Order: sequence, then C-alpha cells, then structure tokens
Amino acid sequence: MNKRSILMLINPSREEAKGASEAITKSLSTAGIDVYTPSDSKIPDVEVVLVLGGDGTILRGAEYALERKVPLLGINLGHVGFMAEVDTFTFAEVAQSIIDKDYVLDERMLLTFQVKRGNKVIEQGWALNEVSVERKSTTMLELFVQIDDRPLSRWGCDGIICATPTGSTAYAFSAGGPVLWPEVQALVLLPIAAHALFAKPMVIAPSSTIGIAIESADASLSADALRKINLQKNDHVELTKNTDKVVLAHLKSTVFTDRLVAKFKLPIEGWRGE
Repeated sequence: MNKRSILMLINPSREEAKGASEAITKSLSTAGIDVYTPSDSKIPDVEVVLVLGGDGTILRGAEYALERKVPLLGINLGHVGFMAEVDTFTFAEVAQSIIDKDYVLDERMLLTFQVKRGNKVIEQGWALNEVSVERKSTTMLELFVQIDDRPLSRWGCDGIICATPTGSTAYAFSAGGPVLWPEVQALVLLPIAAHALFAKPMVIAPSSTIGIAIESADASLSADALRKINLQKNDHVELTKNTDKVVLAHLKSTVFTDRLVAKFKLPIEGWRGE
C-alpha cells in the first residue's frame, strides 16, 4: 500500500497559519499521512493540496493542484473568501476530513491565454480568476478587441479584464463587472476606465475566442496576479476557455448564495423577518 501524502501551503505572514500548520501536521502524521511543503526538495504523489490562508494563497495552491491533478482544499484564516470554506472548522476537523478523504468536490473553469508576436506564440498559460491587460505607464492604452475574429471595439483605456466565473468576484467585480455563479459556463469581459460611449461589462460564451490587439507600447499581461508578461506594440493576446479544470475541495457543501452573503455581509433580514 502506497504511503499517503499531502502538500501544504501556508501564508507565512499569518502567525495563525503557522500554528494551524503544526496542529494539522501533527494529527495527520499520527494517522500515517506525510505532509510536504513546496520548499521540500522531493515531493511524491500527493492526494490533496491543503492551503491555509486567503484567496491569494489559494491561487498559488491552484498551480500545484492543477499540475498534480488533485483537489485543492482551502482553509481561510482571515476574511471569508470565495474559494475557501465559509464555516469555521477546528484543526482536528480539517485533519479528520483529510484522513477520511471526506470532501465535497467543486470543479472550476480555467482561462487560457496566448501571446503572439508576429506569427509566433511567445508566451502561454492559464488563470483561475482572470487575465488582465493593463498599461504600465501614465499613457492611456490603445486596444482593439475582437470576439471570434469579428471586431468588437477599439478602446483607449487603462486596460481590460477577462474573468472566469470564479474570478467574477475578484478583480473584475471591483472594476464593475457582474457576479457569476460558479456553475455558469461563461466569461466576463470588461474594459477598465475606457474613454468610449460603450464600455460596459459583457458576458461571453465559453466557446468564444477573445482577441486583444495591443496598439500602443508599455502594456503588460497579468494572469491571477501571479504570472506577468511584458507586451509590445502589435502583440496579439488570445483568450479561450481552458480544457482543464481546477477542482476545489470543501469540508461541507455550501450554496454560493450563502458565500456571497457572508463575504459582502448582505442584508437578508428586514421585511422577511429573521
């Protein structure tokens, strides 16, 4: 029988994460489960990636989970996140869930990007939340956007965001985009501070290809704020739905509506009563 192993990531800036890591590691070790961290020189096959931290740490954990094709379990130690647990669990409950392999699995859409310079693909990758193209200087960015090889608009703007349903509650939301429930198969596209009569958020079919032609210098591409690429004038960015998915693991099944209410502290009382 193969030795059971997990990979653990923590937010090192949070003192409570270190204490949680030690407590959970102790329980798992007692049950015969090895705990590895990304700094370990040799990491065997693991059955789950456990993240102790906020959504930013979870995005880093997604890289390891996708690479290893295993679920990602996020335990939020700060504010309620959209990818981590909503309810508060003891460290013993977290450890026991891993020991029992007792999770609720939740598949999430990914976004693929390609950067073409001339006829050559110079960079490519993926994002769980969003891909953004933004200006690097004080000069407005000139972008020409196409959907399925048909022209949509030219924008003089600060940038443009393309988000997955998961990312619709992150950067895209703060820029004025709509909230998509995770089950919705769609992409959100919205310009940032565009000088145009039409500069509204749009919801695009996941089968569509979004093309962004860079018509000015000093631009950059960011994928989940983790992967950053400098762009040049005449570069072409292509965005499509990824064929892979990141699988989030939850200790308890939750409805996205409840997650939304908890995150934004939405008023749910009033005329309907308690």
